[in-house]
Amino acid sequence: MTGPFRAANMMGAMRPESLRFAVLGPGGVGGLLAALLARAGNSVVVIAGEETSRVVAARGIRLESKKFGDFKVPVRTATRLAEAVDACFITVKATQLDEALARVPPTAIGNGLVIPFLNGIDHVARLRSVYPPGSVVAGTIRVETARVEPGVIRQLSPFAALELAASAGNRDRVDSVAAQLIATGLDVRVRDDETPMLWDKLVMLAPLALLTTHERGNVGAVRTRRRDDAIAVIAEVAAVARAEGGTVDAESVIRMLYSSPESMESSMQRDQAAGQPLEVDAIGGAVVRHAETRGIAVPMTRRLVEELEARSKESLDRGTRQR
Repeated sequence: MTGPFRAANMMGAMRPESLRFAVLGPGGVGGLLAALLARAGNSVVVIAGEETSRVVAARGIRLESKKFGDFKVPVRTATRLAEAVDACFITVKATQLDEALARVPPTAIGNGLVIPFLNGIDHVARLRSVYPPGSVVAGTIRVETARVEPGVIRQLSPFAALELAASAGNRDRVDSVAAQLIATGLDVRVRDDETPMLWDKLVMLAPLALLTTHERGNVGAVRTRRRDDAIAVIAEVAAVARAEGGTVDAESVIRMLYSSPESMESSMQRDQAAGQPLEVDAIGGAVVRHAETRGIAVPMTRRLVEELEARSKESLDRGTRQR
């Protein structure tokens, strides 16, 4: 599917018909997607809290990106989805998911797709308990972005790749969404193997997120000071991923770690620096839980998860006392 659509877009012909999108959570990922889709001529409504909705409605979304250029585009906003859409992207943090879903009631989704771009594995089942299971399409995204302020998104690295897992019942709708994403310049692949797709992302993400956050340093610091720990946790996560159906092996993850820019950071590391709740459970906790089910020992991963959870609790408790 992606080949013909990509070629058509590059030649400036056969542009796919515009669609109606909602984006729940206009942070780094959601803001990027909303800006690109709106610039391409789609109808986009951003779903967020009152303050963010007010700012974005007044100023639009500004994207700063070496890949896509610097531009500002107007989008509509709402605090609760109340209109039919072809697809709703869920792009909040895993720690905010349950609260945020109240802004997208199942009755508003209709025949639209619900496509989460969250870190981890277990959120897909959670969403299928809320929305029609056949309309929930697992997705992954590899991108390094940051929300500078409400409505201002900065892409920090030049890569931006998405994967969507289609089923027989939603293939046509997924292909239509993928065509629109490709038309924006994003690298998009449609797969039919949901579980391996999710684990292929997590086996790359979990070691990076856990180690950079635990070290309080970027990829360069991890490579310099935590080489043995990195090899150990990569081996553990890869073993669980392979047992669950993932296709990426430990050697591939090690090569990725050593080929990434030294300055690269994880979103969880940036959340820690900002004093925000950490996605430790969604990322590392999921690995530990699935390892237990499979009977796989993951002592390094477990230690990192436990220490980061304790650190996060202490930080949040300190913030509560200071207020």
